[in-house]
Amino acid sequence: VDKTELVYRLANTDSVYFLSRPRRFGKSLLVSTLEAYFQGKKDLFKGLAMERLEKDWNVYPVFHIDFSLTKYTTLFDLQEQLNLFLLRCEKVYGAEKEEKTPAARLQGMIRRAYEQTGLPVVVLIDEYDAPLLDSNSNIPLQQELRNELRKFFSPLKGLGQYLRFLFITGISKFSQMSIFSELNSLKNISMRDDFSAICGITERELLDELRPDIERMALANGETYEAACAHLKRQYDGYHFSKHCEDIYNPFSLCNAFDAKEYKNFWFSTGTPTFLIDLLQETDFDVRQLEGVEATDEQFDAPTERVTSPIPVLYQSGYLTIKGYDPEFQVYRLAYPNGEVRKGFIESLLPAYLELPGQSSTFYVVSFIRDLRKGDIESCLERTRSFFASIPNDLENKTEKHY
Repeated sequence: VDKTELVYRLANTDSVYFLSRPRRFGKSLLVSTLEAYFQGKKDLFKGLAMERLEKDWNVYPVFHIDFSLTKYTTLFDLQEQLNLFLLRCEKVYGAEKEEKTPAARLQGMIRRAYEQTGLPVVVLIDEYDAPLLDSNSNIPLQQELRNELRKFFSPLKGLGQYLRFLFITGISKFSQMSIFSELNSLKNISMRDDFSAICGITERELLDELRPDIERMALANGETYEAACAHLKRQYDGYHFSKHCEDIYNPFSLCNAFDAKEYKNFWFSTGTPTFLIDLLQETDFDVRQLEGVEATDEQFDAPTERVTSPIPVLYQSGYLTIKGYDPEFQVYRLAYPNGEVRKGFIESLLPAYLELPGQSSTFYVVSFIRDLRKGDIESCLERTRSFFASIPNDLENKTEKHY
């Protein structure tokens, strides 16, 4: 799937961007594409839109830091990651002994790269919020990590004359962590229509460019081509990241489904939403409202540390997506994006609210449906009685847990 026309537009329209997308949605691939483009690697874009659009192919100095490469359980983990990044770049552009702090080293490195090459510098920051998401359950550590990141990136504001392009990706919106609050020119393209399809696979791209994969999928599962298209749409489609965004398929699940020739919950199985379920319980949110809940722009921008609703976090994490927009009241309607997320999330919710007798939530539901289809009413009634008996007495009220 060729996204390079969008990449070219991104690289040549403005210079300082932030993009929020769920995990495993192609952010790192986008960053790698930008890196190759700014390094002038024309041969990698042969046959793509970028080859036609770009004429100069300048080779800019590129600094690329990926925060997803390690886990952050201590402040030292972050400091070590920053040091490794700086050492790698200093091998190319040198270092000054007066530069003691990570921020001073970053500032000096950018200036030297500019002076040595005569070209402005490109800075690519991938998954900036990985340290903060790793420390969700340890607020004091999270505050330390946030302060360390803020100090490290603080010189960027005063280095505009040396920068060609600055691009930051993450799951949480930048305003939630206040790390880049000093970058007044930072443009958040996370919910813009013109860049809504820069990550993920659109339905048009799926049908036009991946038809052979769909045909192989259909053959492996004894389906027609049309049935396979419908199955893929039901299972993996449904993401929208702006008011007028076309349908976006989950790229991780789609590619894994084509590889395995099966319709499994590939994306959901790579991460348990424990933090989100805890947040739902802490805020006593009525989980019945997740399908069709409404939200405003202000809610999406609420700082995580002062969150009163789990909805923005569920949206940014990919468990809810935009399904409609009311321009009169400027309200978004959200819901589960597709069958994979709906099934996986509900199955994850059940153990948190119920004590199912000796079975996993998935097996319990499957057994109930099988009994119902066989016409085994007695077993259905017994499972229903067991289900209601599993609800603790202290939840028999009008709270969200009870329902």
